[in-house]
Amino acid sequence: MGLQIAKLRHVKRAFSNTLVIFFIVAAFSSVVTATEVVVNKSVPSAKYSVGDIRAIFIMQKRVWPDNRQIKVYALPDSDPLHKEFVKSNLHMLPHQIRRIWDRMTYSGTGSAPIELDSEQEMIDKIANTPDSIGYLSITPNNENIRVFTLH
Repeated sequence: MGLQIAKLRHVKRAFSNTLVIFFIVAAFSSVVTATEVVVNKSVPSAKYSVGDIRAIFIMQKRVWPDNRQIKVYALPDSDPLHKEFVKSNLHMLPHQIRRIWDRMTYSGTGSAPIELDSEQEMIDKIANTPDSIGYLSITPNNENIRVFTLH
């Protein structure tokens, strides 16, 4: 009986240590720097609010103030930067925005943003596509991209 209790205590201690390690790894793996909303230099400078950004990324606002079509770029749903952007900038959860995009796509009332594979691809697309918007973890050193300031 005493041997069984000792084994159970050992198993319990090992399980507790495993949980602690799991939570530490999970915490550090989800750490992402703040996201910057970036636009092509052709995007008109105006006073944009957080609501405007949200409307753009949920594809409700489709044109800039000068009536040019907005090109929206996003990273894959599983990308940590995408998750951070949606939570901190749009004040939504990633599954909520995905549901909105899917509903628009499947109902034929709109489409989801163009999905890119990496931040480098995001930099290239924003720099070379007029009227485009996206997000990055860094401010790129590119004259064709500017950080989108909110008012």
